Amino acid sequence: MTLAKNVRTLGAGLTVLAILGASLSPSAFAVPSKGNPALGKPLFASKCVACHKADGVGGVKLTGNPTPNWKDPKTWADPKRKAGDDYLRDCITNGKIKSGMVAWGKTGQLKPQQIEDLIAYIHTFAKK
Repeated sequence: MTLAKNVRTLGAGLTVLAILGASLSPSAFAVPSKGNPALGKPLFASKCVACHKADGVGGVKLTGNPTPNWKDPKTWADPKRKAGDDYLRDCITNGKIKSGMVAWGKTGQLKPQQIEDLIAYIHTFAKK
């Protein structure tokens, strides 16, 4: 094969990959939690129950919208949550000032693995 033919073949392959990548849902790129829900449970009890309640039903209104009800399938169907755990990871790590969500990771109160454990535990509410 000539160099020009190799370049054309490579270009065509990259075009196909770009098209396939654009057609995939955001969840294809989202990173699922690799946490341990058993380790997340005590973290939830110490950090989250004040706003999200012990049974995960939320509803506490600190500023704007009430905290999410993790037992409600509509909560999980929301596109920002349905796409994967990146949204939860961002909320727990960086907080959401407008909603009153604490930046647990950014402030150093939770380490990255603890955040993953917490996310895994939050998922258990959807299964109850």
